[in-house]
Amino acid sequence: MAKKVITWVAIAFLVFFVAFHPDTAAHVAHSMGRVISNLGKGFGDFFTRLAS
Repeated sequence: MAKKVITWVAIAFLVFFVAFHPDTAAHVAHSMGRVISNLGKGFGDFFTRLAS
């Protein structure tokens, strides 16, 4: 029950954030994408060097 409420509150906050602060929301999404990309590159480099 609590998990369901927290999920809906998080979704509502996300919709509110994107609707009323689209520039900030876009910046946050871009930053998160960059972090995920860097993590993937780091893991790829690690395994490439490990296999060499």
